[in-house]
Amino acid sequence: MIYHVAKNGSDQNPGTKEKPFLTINKAASVAMAGDTVIVHEGVYREWVKPKHKGLSDKRRITYQAAEGEKVVIKGSERIQSWQHVEGTVWKVVLPNSFFGDYNPYALEIFGDWLVTVEEKKHLGDVYLNGMSFYEVSRYEDLFNPVVRTEVMDHWTKRIVPVHNPEQTKYVWYAEVDAENTTIWANFHGADPNNELVEINVRRSCFYPVETGIDYITVRGFEMAHAATPWTPPTADQPGLIGPNWSKGWIIEYNIIHDSKCSGISLGKEASTGNNYRSIRKDKPGYQYQLEAVFSAKRNGWSKEKIGSHIVRYNTIYDCGQNGIVGHLGCIFSEIHHNHIYNIALKREFWGHEIAGIKFHAAIDTHIHHNRIHDCSLGIWCDWQTQGTRISKNILYNNNRDLFVEVSHGPYIVDNNILASDYSLDNFSQGGAYINNLICGKINHHKVLGRSTQYHLPHSTEIKGFSLIYGGDDRFFNNIFIGKEDVKTGTAHYNGYTTSLEEYIEKVNEKNGDLERFIAVEQPVYINNNAYFNGAEAFEKENEKLVEMNFDPKLQIIDNGDEVYLSCELPESFETIKSQIQSTDTLTRVRIVDAEFENPDGSKLILDTDLLDEKRDENSSLGPIAKLKKGKNYIRVW
Repeated sequence: MIYHVAKNGSDQNPGTKEKPFLTINKAASVAMAGDTVIVHEGVYREWVKPKHKGLSDKRRITYQAAEGEKVVIKGSERIQSWQHVEGTVWKVVLPNSFFGDYNPYALEIFGDWLVTVEEKKHLGDVYLNGMSFYEVSRYEDLFNPVVRTEVMDHWTKRIVPVHNPEQTKYVWYAEVDAENTTIWANFHGADPNNELVEINVRRSCFYPVETGIDYITVRGFEMAHAATPWTPPTADQPGLIGPNWSKGWIIEYNIIHDSKCSGISLGKEASTGNNYRSIRKDKPGYQYQLEAVFSAKRNGWSKEKIGSHIVRYNTIYDCGQNGIVGHLGCIFSEIHHNHIYNIALKREFWGHEIAGIKFHAAIDTHIHHNRIHDCSLGIWCDWQTQGTRISKNILYNNNRDLFVEVSHGPYIVDNNILASDYSLDNFSQGGAYINNLICGKINHHKVLGRSTQYHLPHSTEIKGFSLIYGGDDRFFNNIFIGKEDVKTGTAHYNGYTTSLEEYIEKVNEKNGDLERFIAVEQPVYINNNAYFNGAEAFEKENEKLVEMNFDPKLQIIDNGDEVYLSCELPESFETIKSQIQSTDTLTRVRIVDAEFENPDGSKLILDTDLLDEKRDENSSLGPIAKLKKGKNYIRVW
């Protein structure tokens, strides 16, 4: 059955092309497995709540924009009843009933691992012709807003420029009493009743209320202005759009922007814990996150019921916390060919759960061919990064590119461009870094105060727990390019053992049980890398290319729809060739006792590059097989 929705329709109609429904929600209330909902051009101000589920990948329910038509779903409402107050400040008074049971101007941003940098903030927002405003905490601050040009990046401890300083002078303030919500805003000369002025009203744009609404496709929409809450791994994690603890969604070819916190959510739901650290204050968030994993297992967390989503060819930008987020619900998923930018750069609030893509427990999840730039952090894989492959992504102009935290592997990072000044935080073990271009700082860190879960291969079944001892990592065929005052390369592994046999021998020279394992550095497997412009090599690396004083003058040239890599490589670059890595060549992970292999258990062969070109014995190091000595100028997006 095909249902149609159009702005000239009626929800009393049968939903045919000739007599369409008026709202997408009406179609969502009747669409069953195998049905398609086609939405025609216009702005739909509603929270679409799919009611029925698809039954399989071949019997899914599809929601799509009509071909060639612009369809926008907004969580906001247009306001044209502004009253002039003084100068360039206006106000509007709305009854609380206008917001129903979810008033974003009464709800604070709140939750575990949230670290606000100023006063408390709310889930509301004001938009002038699409530009979001900044919230101020006092009425007086409306009249003389400060234009901010620089802010502190709280992770890297660096002062960084504000993305759009002129935007920071557009501010709003709200008060909510028993009956009304009053919003004041400084429009700086614009007449809000003549311009397009919108305010956040709804939590989400496309998100089921019930869990288990499986096999839904959402295609071709623009979605914006959702008053989403803070989404840590210990809480309910609603996004502007998401499956809400379901299986088999496809989210593709959408434009998603201006979510207060998270854009797409593949995350957990509230029954497995909802900000208990912040509410109860009796145990660390770390402890509640451990409990959330076991609670999820008791509630059916498995490949058969959860995950296996596809998120592809979306453009995601201007979200306050994450472009894509997910704890537990992101398992066995594929995230590819998305363009993600301007995430967490507004900096109204800050915390430990911010990134272009932020996943916990991304078991057998494949994150590939994404373009991620101008984000507070590009990709952050945290806890239970097992069977995860981060491949063929382009990351640049981020405050940090990649963070892998408290995980035990096996996980693979291959054929990526990490071009920001800060490339990698490695707070894990059991990783394989193959054929990457790494142009910034690497921070390697043991974690001996938090023990986290690892799993049976390709399963959510928990096998054990371990601390992060550091090491058990593999670095092959990478290009490291140093920068002034930036340490990169593999020299931080100096002093580590280089084989499991050597490690076992040294461990058994010592006394005790756990103590002897902590006292010996885990083996690392490092060979066949290139180091330029001050990048430093591991002391025991046998085959390598080191040109300490050669500057490749690398640039990522962003031309909007196209991105180019420009660099110059020395004559000696062609003396070292890429060695194809596979399950056969990558040593198994020690703690998990598992191999590097495909999610179906088949042999993994890393024989294609970032551009999906085939590698052979003459291919170069790094993510692009055709890199050569001399000047290179290659389109990478």
